[in-house]
Amino acid sequence: MMSAMALTTAFTKLFGLRHPIALAPMGGSAGGALAAAVSRGGGLGMLGAGGGDPDWLTRELPLVADSAGRPWGVGFQTWAIDVEAVDLVLEHSPRAVMLSFGDPSPFAERIRAAGAALIIQVTDVEEARQAVDLGADVIVAQGTESGGHGARNGRSTLPFVPVVVDLAAPVPVLAAGGIADGRGVAAALALGAAGALMGTRFQATAEALVDPSAVKAILEGRGQDTERSRVLDIARGSRWPSRYTARTLGHPVLDQWRGREAELAADPRARQDYREAVARGDLPPLPVWAGEAVDLINDVPSAADLVVALAEEAEEALARAGRQ
Repeated sequence: MMSAMALTTAFTKLFGLRHPIALAPMGGSAGGALAAAVSRGGGLGMLGAGGGDPDWLTRELPLVADSAGRPWGVGFQTWAIDVEAVDLVLEHSPRAVMLSFGDPSPFAERIRAAGAALIIQVTDVEEARQAVDLGADVIVAQGTESGGHGARNGRSTLPFVPVVVDLAAPVPVLAAGGIADGRGVAAALALGAAGALMGTRFQATAEALVDPSAVKAILEGRGQDTERSRVLDIARGSRWPSRYTARTLGHPVLDQWRGREAELAADPRARQDYREAVARGDLPPLPVWAGEAVDLINDVPSAADLVVALAEEAEEALARAGRQ
């Protein structure tokens, strides 16, 4: 075994982290306890602030701000936020604020002026260029294998990450999408990324704000059971822009409406039926967001322990690759 300090990158140096691993700021499920645990484990924990609900933020921000004891950040869905949400977060002095899905330019200066690092997630080359022009401190290159929302016409992680690495240099890039174990972290580093941003793997941890039925589904799920679609957003009455689809595990409503999105959008009765089925307990409260690497997830550890285990596994994978 190499020492646990072996995986030093531009990303770990920027934030003073032990490991080149970041928690994807999954809206609602990456709460304060999960973000704090990832930071305690030596990664960068990021609170999933979503659209910036002030009640949720008021509850969850102190949990990470008071107990992380190490660098932590917050991530927003850029299309859904306003300046007030960003200001509320900045009052708690996060080390980083991440903007995903939408135009980051209205918020970039405000975040940097507050002394926080600006992390911008990108899903295509055009967005990557914009992130560089805006002076992003870190760029996350998200491939379509990722769970939850992403670009409908995005690129796969393996070919996309090195393109962004080359375009953004010397800005550190994190790889995201389909990374759920240390071998995936090692692969990200081999592609030139300075670390990995991981979502689905952290849904199945002791600290995640995830319904037990969703954790069970992730443990039992297979990559071939996941699919990208807008059906569940439309059924839920979600305001997600149409250019972003969500990768989820199978769902009865998906089977019912697959390929009939326009019809579903024009049918208020169908959306009412969905709400009533959720209220009766016939449907899960939320879709199960899961990436293509879900097969690799088969336990529910503490997130702090998981970060350390992922880093050790990545070191072993890189050492093994070097010996072959």
